[in-house]
Amino acid sequence: MSRPLSRLLISAIAIAALGCGASTRYGSSNATEDCCLDEGRRVAERFKVDDIKTRRFTHTELWAALDPVLKPGTLKVTRFGESLQGRALNAITVGTGPTTVLLWSQMHGDESTATMTLADMLAWFGSRTRERDALRELLTNRLTIVMVPMLNPDGAELFQRENAMGIDVNRDARRLSTPEARALKALHDSIKPSFGFNLHDQNARTLGSSSGRQVGIALLAPAADAERTYGPTRATARLVAARMRTVLEREIPGRVAKYDDAFNPRAFGDLIQQWGTSTVLIESGALPNDPEKQKLREVNMVAILTALEAIATGSYRAANPATYESLPVNAGSAVDIVITGARLVLPGGTPMLVDIAMNYEDALKKGRARVREVGDLAGVAALDTIDATGMFLHPASAMLTEQKGQRWLRLNAIVDLAIRRGPEPSSSMVREIRSN
Repeated sequence: MSRPLSRLLISAIAIAALGCGASTRYGSSNATEDCCLDEGRRVAERFKVDDIKTRRFTHTELWAALDPVLKPGTLKVTRFGESLQGRALNAITVGTGPTTVLLWSQMHGDESTATMTLADMLAWFGSRTRERDALRELLTNRLTIVMVPMLNPDGAELFQRENAMGIDVNRDARRLSTPEARALKALHDSIKPSFGFNLHDQNARTLGSSSGRQVGIALLAPAADAERTYGPTRATARLVAARMRTVLEREIPGRVAKYDDAFNPRAFGDLIQQWGTSTVLIESGALPNDPEKQKLREVNMVAILTALEAIATGSYRAANPATYESLPVNAGSAVDIVITGARLVLPGGTPMLVDIAMNYEDALKKGRARVREVGDLAGVAALDTIDATGMFLHPASAMLTEQKGQRWLRLNAIVDLAIRRGPEPSSSMVREIRSN
């Protein structure tokens, strides 16, 4: 056997033993994607941090939940800064490989889906199970992974987007006014990551432009300049995002989209791309019947482990840029409910043909809904449409304003409507729409 051929065979055997992306035993790209999907599901299910059950938790609650994970000492925790109010900004480092990857989450205090995922991933990396875990070995041998689970702990305290000063930390990459932004920039400069993952949550009512379905995950290889050019750094990020899409479509088909790629000179994703780190934005939207985003917590695991495996094996290089470019773009926000085709009855007035749009106060948990718009709403995107053609809408008195015998329907009123067969309040009831 010639020496070059021998080296090739040894390399192929080694790679096959380590990961999905380059494993010859799967034989096709479809089987490779199945492997990544299975591995992501496995880690998400087996290593879920049970003390985090909802998407709203504080800095103290997060680190208390992670304490059992970190106690064995297998993971390196570094305090790399503190928030405006003095809460610790911690980074956890996993692996000793030559390629450094930085992941940061919850720089918006009310965007915690990926934080939950990173907690589960840390439980996996820190576990001391006896059985061999080929994927974990691959990642820790090939990569140095630095995770920042919560960059804006002051915002998380109130579950608000901004920090304690009211500043959006993700719009402070240029000026670096906030201690949180300065700390992230210093961390980035100190470790010089080749790859970065900017982890966020987007509007739960966002639809995909082609499917018209609620977007579960939006991906973006952020632009590094106003012209949105593809230099080597951004082009690499696009390939990683393309690899992620192929697997995500198997988990949440028709619910993967592309985030707006307009360059923002104040935003961290854009500037970190500009600083030479191939960066992918992951925006968690919403899925039906997932009020605490526990399903999206698992979907994030699939997405992130797919990306890390692709980086570790180099399989992202074989991805097709068109797989990313063909993603439907995030469309405008939908309303939660539209009632169409009915006539609105105001006491003492003539019933009028209107549509009524309403939004829940919490798009994920639902509960109370408020009137958003009234009129001709044909073409307005809605997550749920109630066809009340030929029926009559009778608003409860709490939805009305009354002065001098006149009545107005109040926009933003809490919804309490009766759909009846006639204009008379005594006519037969078809359905009630009443907020809890």
